[in-house]
Amino acid sequence: MEILQTIWNVLTTENERISNIIICPFIFIELYLYMKVFTTLLQINYSKNKAVIYIILSSLIAIINILFIPYPYYTFVNVLACPILVFLIFKLNILQSILCEVVVYFSLFLIVTPLVLIYSSITKISSSLVTSIPIHRLIYSFFFYASTYLFCFLCKKYNLNISRLGKIKRLFTPTLITNLVIGTIAIALQCYMEFIYIDYMPIYLVITSILVLIAYFIISIVSLFRTSKLEVTTEKLEEEKLYNQTLGLLYDNIRGFKHDFNNIVQGIGGYISTNNMEGLKEYYSEILDDCQRVNNLSLLSPEVINNPALYSLLTSKYHVASELGIKVNLEVFMDLSTINMKIYELTRILGILIDNAIEAAKDSEEKIINITFRNDIKANKQLFVVENTYSNKEVNIDKIFEKGNTSKTSNDSKNHGLGLWEVRNMVKKRKNLNLYTTKNEKYFKQQFEIFI
Repeated sequence: MEILQTIWNVLTTENERISNIIICPFIFIELYLYMKVFTTLLQINYSKNKAVIYIILSSLIAIINILFIPYPYYTFVNVLACPILVFLIFKLNILQSILCEVVVYFSLFLIVTPLVLIYSSITKISSSLVTSIPIHRLIYSFFFYASTYLFCFLCKKYNLNISRLGKIKRLFTPTLITNLVIGTIAIALQCYMEFIYIDYMPIYLVITSILVLIAYFIISIVSLFRTSKLEVTTEKLEEEKLYNQTLGLLYDNIRGFKHDFNNIVQGIGGYISTNNMEGLKEYYSEILDDCQRVNNLSLLSPEVINNPALYSLLTSKYHVASELGIKVNLEVFMDLSTINMKIYELTRILGILIDNAIEAAKDSEEKIINITFRNDIKANKQLFVVENTYSNKEVNIDKIFEKGNTSKTSNDSKNHGLGLWEVRNMVKKRKNLNLYTTKNEKYFKQQFEIFI
């Protein structure tokens, strides 16, 4: 009886340390429910392995925080740990990872505030004692877990979610993310402070304070989304300008080809009537070059090059090469929206490789650049090949990546010799990147590889 009385005294006496220790095993349930909240509201699909890893890691972090980090500082650690774990385990983008934490705090506020008030009014104890007395902490936790599970169940049953907001990728900006992070921390701290002083403040003041902060946060996010949307619209307009320029060139080429069609047919007839097959073959080759040029222009479309950054890069380089009399053959055999590296880095690398190809091709006799994008399914990698005709057959492919190495004359070499050196440095920083350089009598070839 004495043992039972001792246990009862421990459970009914205010002792936050004991209360935290007793509740530690239930943290796994709590973190599972948190995961259910954000995966339900954002409609995130996940495997059992990901769920187990997230629950175990987040629970261990929470337990270590409660036991070893002084109150209330462990709250900050939990706020930072949640989006990081979501980002690493569920492979979401940064915006979605932060939204996961935002929806959890909003949802918990809606659940915890009325639950604490109801429990405090029934038991006649303050909200601070609810979490400090072990027996009340256990009972309250049970009702909290049941309420949270019911909330997830109702959201799933009636399809209540904000998944569309989490899938917006192009509107992601550093300013928007910073605002989300600061806003989330501010609301979390406000909710926490309101929870502590809930016994000393009128309930209408508590609710009003939180709702005003949430309203301000939402208005700020909406304003930033509109600004981001305007930036995206501006980018699309720039793409349309480039596309219209390409369509103009395509139209002029087709119109010229159509205008000369009768002359072309008569030329073919002349070779046939004189039975000059060698001349016909050469004539056919010239016609084929014109057809290929028109075909390349048709490939410069946002639907084919479905990556805005790469479309802008390739279009601008194509027009530069065309003005120099260089024939550019473009082949795209992959979905450019699935590239497995940062687009900013890829455009830098391809920009340097194509610029070098233009410089070399313009001094050669044939003036040809071949650009090919394709998947190597067997080797599980994405290939970006740039090859060009060149006149300097003595070029050393081992030394071209050295800093300051350039084939230009001393008058224009001041700012050159750094491009391929920068490319090599970027490739070395990533384990999934490779660059192979080869040459033959006709073409100098750069093959950039991204392992998936």
